[in-house]
Amino acid sequence: STDLTSTVGYDNIIQHLNDGRKNCKEFEDFLKERAIIEEKYGKELINLSKKKPCGQTELNTLKRSLDVFKQQVDNVGQSHIQLAQTLREEAKKMEDFREKQKLHRKKIELIMEAIHKNRNLQYKKTMEVKQTCCSELHCRRQCTRAVLHLSSLSYFWQLFLKLAQTKSALEDSDRSYQQNITALEKIREEWQKEHIKACEFFETQECERINYFRNALWLHANQLSQDCVQNDEKYEDIRKSLEMCSIEKDIEFFVNLRKTGSLAPAPVLYENYYNAQRNATPARSQAPVPISR
Repeated sequence: STDLTSTVGYDNIIQHLNDGRKNCKEFEDFLKERAIIEEKYGKELINLSKKKPCGQTELNTLKRSLDVFKQQVDNVGQSHIQLAQTLREEAKKMEDFREKQKLHRKKIELIMEAIHKNRNLQYKKTMEVKQTCCSELHCRRQCTRAVLHLSSLSYFWQLFLKLAQTKSALEDSDRSYQQNITALEKIREEWQKEHIKACEFFETQECERINYFRNALWLHANQLSQDCVQNDEKYEDIRKSLEMCSIEKDIEFFVNLRKTGSLAPAPVLYENYYNAQRNATPARSQAPVPISR
């Protein structure tokens, strides 16, 4: 701004830096919330794989595939818990970066606040001296005009004395005005130099912040992608295990495990219990014939 005491440009820069810091904080909170979700999901998967029955009476190759399936579900849960921890670590790094920039910025802001205050005070003082100088000059002109038009000698000398005093005061005011202008110019040059240094520092910080933020997003995307790759590898183990599952082998395994013998039962022959009973009953005996002697 052309106004020496204005801070509108500086204020715009500070506001932009504060917005950038806020954006970093929002991403940091996002990572923390995502970590909570990932950890909860991972724990639920682990509990599911350990506590929920899933084909527990299956045998042989299909049983092995189910064991691999449950183990890999557990591993996926562990991966999500690990991802949650990784996200928390990244959030902490973002927080540390944000706080580090804040501390470095605070030093520059304190310098700029002090120099703004000094500049404004000197500008105000200079303008007050200028106003005094203008007032003294106006008073001198009034006295000069009055002297030129006076007829009374006594009053003439009174005004002449006042004019001399006014001239002395004007010279003092002008001298003070010049000194304040010199001091103000020195402060203005110092402020301008510090302002440029502050802008360069803030620009460097903003470049660092954007670069750090961009890299953090890139890293987050890579972490999620890597997690998907690792999960797909675990699921691939399940598919490979299922490829080894043999229907014929499982049936044969069950038969061998539960078989009761290698021979079929002999045919059950008909036995005629009725005729066998009749044949087995003795004939009715006759009365003995007496034998004569």
